[in-house]
Amino acid sequence: MASLSIWEQESFYAPKDIIIVGAGLMGLWTAWELLQRNPSLRIVILEKNSTPLGASTRNAGFACFGSPTELMSDMETMGIDDMLEVVEMRYKGIEKIKQHFSDEVIGFEHCGGYECINKDSRFWPALDDRISQLNKLLKDITGHRSIFKYAGNKLPTSGLQHFDTMIENSTEAALHSGKLVQTLTQQLMAKGVTILSGFPVKEWQKDSNGFEVLSANDQSIKGTKLIFCTNAFSNSLLDSSTVEPARGQIIVTSPIPDLPMKGTFHFDEGYYYWRHLGNRILLGGGRNADFEGENTTDLNGSDIIRNTLIAFLQKHLSSSIQYSIEHSWSGIMGFTENKRPFTGYVKDGAYLAVACNGMGVALTPVIAETIASDILS
Repeated sequence: MASLSIWEQESFYAPKDIIIVGAGLMGLWTAWELLQRNPSLRIVILEKNSTPLGASTRNAGFACFGSPTELMSDMETMGIDDMLEVVEMRYKGIEKIKQHFSDEVIGFEHCGGYECINKDSRFWPALDDRISQLNKLLKDITGHRSIFKYAGNKLPTSGLQHFDTMIENSTEAALHSGKLVQTLTQQLMAKGVTILSGFPVKEWQKDSNGFEVLSANDQSIKGTKLIFCTNAFSNSLLDSSTVEPARGQIIVTSPIPDLPMKGTFHFDEGYYYWRHLGNRILLGGGRNADFEGENTTDLNGSDIIRNTLIAFLQKHLSSSIQYSIEHSWSGIMGFTENKRPFTGYVKDGAYLAVACNGMGVALTPVIAETIASDILS
């Protein structure tokens, strides 16, 4: 690699107060929150790809805090208090996004959301009581007495079939993930944040003056503090197993004239999710068809999951609706065993912020506040 010019050394690669690794939503919101507290901070964000390729620009574009059966499942695995704490973070994160951006800039659609539920769901026998319990628990967070309401009467006109009922959350929304990341990136650059794309971190080290991060291209940059916002890709950089990777795959149909379906939809404790995308249908999930195979950071999707998603559409979309599959892609999420995000100091005093457990759009704006408080305390 050619040597840096003095101009590059004294601008792009000049020593910084804070180095953030990862230019996805976690890294971007972290930089934003740090500057809110100290506008004079010199910050650089390092991104190994030309655009962030984890989950931030490769998700389904949902602005949600969890579907009913997903939250019921979380209550079992996390306990009620932890479930509510995480839901509150998600809800506040979505509200923060709404306050920070205009709808037009990030393609935010107040379309409402639904969960489709069948009688074979393990939660069906006591569904009424469980929905009532959730509504009572969530009232103080959402400000709605009944955030979840039965909407099975909307199924016949939705273009969906082979579902037994539907639960509506009128506050749920959709957005354009690419525009969200792009706009936040532009705002940070306008505030003086340096973003170095094509900087794959090879190694890093700490000395008495702070941190030095080296790229695979033998470039280096120094900073006083170092924050890893690298989600499922963190383990190899930190020699840890804090976060477990989980690939999420998505397919998108061809345009469907007069598409009757509008909104965001969930099924099977959050393992399937779909939405209208203009006059197309975007469908993602199916990871539970092959947990072991999807425990990977490989962005190349699998035929097992793609075929599972295609079969799901064929079963649940009205046979009168004609379409083809025109797009497919994968993103890499990060999960923890307790389904809570991880933030904290790790190896040699570097800071790690990862694992939104599939809810990065909603959680990252709020987690960034914790990161900024920790880093500047």
